[in-house]
Amino acid sequence: MKRHDTPGVVWWLVLLAAAGAFALTMGTRQTMGFFLSPLNTATGLGVGSISLAFAFGQLWWGLTQPFAGAVADRVGAGRVLLVGVLLVALGTFLTPFMTTTWGLIFAIGVLAAGGAGMAGPSVLMAATARLIPAERRGMATGVVNAGGSFGQFLMAPLAAALTASLGWMGALQALGFIVLLALPAAWVLRGPGPAAAPGAVPAIALPAREAIRCALHTPSYLLLSAGFFVCGFHVAFLATHLPGVVAACGLPAPVGAWALGVIGLFNIIGSLTMGWAVGRWRMKSLLSLVYASRAVAVLVFLLAPKTEAVLLVFAAVMGLTFLSTVPPTVGLVAKFFGTGNMAMLFGLVMLSHQAGGFLGAWLGGQVFEATGNYDWVWYLDIVLAVAAALVHLPIKEQAPVRLQPA
Repeated sequence: MKRHDTPGVVWWLVLLAAAGAFALTMGTRQTMGFFLSPLNTATGLGVGSISLAFAFGQLWWGLTQPFAGAVADRVGAGRVLLVGVLLVALGTFLTPFMTTTWGLIFAIGVLAAGGAGMAGPSVLMAATARLIPAERRGMATGVVNAGGSFGQFLMAPLAAALTASLGWMGALQALGFIVLLALPAAWVLRGPGPAAAPGAVPAIALPAREAIRCALHTPSYLLLSAGFFVCGFHVAFLATHLPGVVAACGLPAPVGAWALGVIGLFNIIGSLTMGWAVGRWRMKSLLSLVYASRAVAVLVFLLAPKTEAVLLVFAAVMGLTFLSTVPPTVGLVAKFFGTGNMAMLFGLVMLSHQAGGFLGAWLGGQVFEATGNYDWVWYLDIVLAVAAALVHLPIKEQAPVRLQPA
């Protein structure tokens, strides 16, 4: 039986594999901030030094995605995902044994984050976009994105429970083994990269240099990347420092784990809703709305009393906008260029996202050590969110551009 002889079965098998892999890799990465304080206590390196390892991980996660995407465009997603999942498991397992900043950078930043980049959204979204009809692409990317959110919702409380029963070192090693459950997805999503599903936009895979040249000469693509930089800043700051924000507010530590879980739960709702909305409204308008909503939510949080209820409500609102930017961003990249070089070109957008992520994770630690709180990072987050809401307005949503050699 061919891959597309029974479309309904194949589509949902593809979605299950991609969403499940994203749930395990993303869920593990997003819970690492929960271990920042135990790592600091065990190593004595200081929040700033440990934040550097987390920040490097954000940047390396982005740097690996264009290259992983370029390989997946040529040889298929399965082999790339296989290596990526193994690296995430290895890096997570080795983290408790690292006692220096460079050791943490290697385990968290190079191995785990690099593997998560190889098994990340650029490869998963592109594989999904190729293997399903174009008319289902918006909802499909929403489902895959929701998988990452479900992983965060599931893994954050699981990390807290494992820490309570096994200690923080045992919890990290257990998470490393759990990530291996994503390995079957590599088999499901295997196959030649450029293959297109029936009904999908024809895939035209050009040499990487020519595709990148075309993308960098597309103003709307550059504006989209600039907006995604802000998304990375916001997401990485919350994922790394929300437990620290909880502690700074004088609230119990488990509230931080539950807040991360609430973000993941409501991000499922936000991702699915955005996947539905992508086919009905302009994607650039949806992105502007998301960033404007973040600015308002952060401002209200700063003005509100810092109680457990307020923090969890704030986490829920942030969850609705947390990764709901991904479906319209993927949709715009596919609309600009088709799917032939999509993994690589979306990977470049993710690189911009993770450059912002590096700044958010690193700056959070530096500001906290300098001032004892995170207020100035929140102020910067508001300014950046407003800027991102504005920068999407000039984007031109055009029909797919047929990439040709220069």
